[in-house]
Amino acid sequence: MLSSIEICAGAGGQALGLSMAGFEHVALIEYEKDYCDTLKRNRPDWNVICADIREFNGWPYRFKIDLLAGGVPCPPFSVAGKQLGSDDERDLFPEMLRLVEEIAPKAVMIENVRGFLDPAFDDYRANIFAQLDKLGYNAQIKLLQASDYGVPQLRPRIVITGIRKDIKKRFSYPEPHPRDTKTVGQTLNDLMKANGWNGADEWSAKADKIAPTIVGGSKKHGGPDLGPVRARKAWLELGVDGLGVANEAPGEDFEGNPRLTPRMIARIQGFPDYWDFGKKKTVACRMIGNAFPPPVAQAVGEKIREALE
Repeated sequence: MLSSIEICAGAGGQALGLSMAGFEHVALIEYEKDYCDTLKRNRPDWNVICADIREFNGWPYRFKIDLLAGGVPCPPFSVAGKQLGSDDERDLFPEMLRLVEEIAPKAVMIENVRGFLDPAFDDYRANIFAQLDKLGYNAQIKLLQASDYGVPQLRPRIVITGIRKDIKKRFSYPEPHPRDTKTVGQTLNDLMKANGWNGADEWSAKADKIAPTIVGGSKKHGGPDLGPVRARKAWLELGVDGLGVANEAPGEDFEGNPRLTPRMIARIQGFPDYWDFGKKKTVACRMIGNAFPPPVAQAVGEKIREALE
């Protein structure tokens, strides 16, 4: 097994995917208690450090770690926010670069939203790549679509990878295979049938596309739903009521458009059904929606492992 440290670990999407790709987590650093509790509940063997990343010291791990990974907060670059970039107090790219310098891992993996590629951040991106080069890494960036890797939703994310220059194997991003991705109906059919809904098969046949991007929102966001008006319209085309989130699957004689349960949303995000997000529906939906899909993390992680072995 190769070793890894992950910052901004969230509810474990990236960590789970990297684990499936063959990485053993030496430490997972996460600030929010709900997320930390979820990580510990699902993986008691993981070393979860519930602390501000700004307080994490990387020097004890220097030259001992194969991969440093992290999905640093996206609000500074998200089109849903003000796109303040480096002026946003939530921008943790500087902390990631600090840890790259301190830990000197063999490889680096950084995930963020598509907005990071906006022209407004050209100078910011150039500065990050210049710093990675100075620290001794050959870095690349690519926009990956989750639906190309088995995740049934539109979820574009950028992934920056850096391989230390003393490592001679070349890294390449995973090849897309969109034809292997199931529709929403295929993905959720058995969960929709959980309470004997007679209309489940008919619904599944009509929900014959992939989903719009799952939205996590922030603490300021209200109760759980499936996103803004445009997203809810897209969900409605799939026969889903996006105005709220259900506690359970539709009953036997249910009529109309069903709402998704947190478990259904988690499956669309690529989580296994056994991953426990707790009993608080709003918190669970926020954790699920803000996660990096495990299958995408696994696909990238496997290519990083190939470059390191």
